[in-house]
Amino acid sequence: MARALILAYDGAVSRFGFSKVDRSKLYGVRKRIPLDPDGRPARRGALTYDGSMVIQQGMTAQGYFDEDNRWWPVGDLVGLDADGNEAEKHQSTLGREVELEGPLPATGLLDLRVQSVYALEPEDEDALDPGLKAKLDEGALFRFPFVYRSGYKQDEAWLVANDTGVYAITGRPADAPWSELTRAVDPADLDEEDDLDDELDFEMF
Repeated sequence: MARALILAYDGAVSRFGFSKVDRSKLYGVRKRIPLDPDGRPARRGALTYDGSMVIQQGMTAQGYFDEDNRWWPVGDLVGLDADGNEAEKHQSTLGREVELEGPLPATGLLDLRVQSVYALEPEDEDALDPGLKAKLDEGALFRFPFVYRSGYKQDEAWLVANDTGVYAITGRPADAPWSELTRAVDPADLDEEDDLDDELDFEMF
């Protein structure tokens, strides 16, 4: 059975199943599949810097080589903070009760750099607390920590609702550096890569 989002508010608990909203679900999808000379689907590979090896998809998820060419499985690796200390590991949000924070002003959501959007569906007729539903129907917004899979990354999620349903919008607060005419731009402040490869049209919600 799939794990659920279990959200607590004002002493009551609501349980939601969820599914990710992506471009393919909103607009459909067309896919180009490269074929090899025999007509079979080609597999993507990447050449290492020294040109000695071709890495196929999934190989880097198993582990890494260090500078001394020693192999380290992913399970043996730990995250480090900016000071070189072991970083805090966060437990998955799914399947455990999480307290909602709010209602909150919309400015926090507007400052969020969105990573994913999930459509939430109450598990049954009694799964959505009437008190929470009333607040959502009024346009109230709530926030809660979100960790899809246990690890070192923790996002924040915003619980919102409209006429089409209830949604969790996840991401991290955008840190916009302040600039002025007398201050030169620091190249380190520029975000050259945008990992939001799945842009959504929010007018669809």
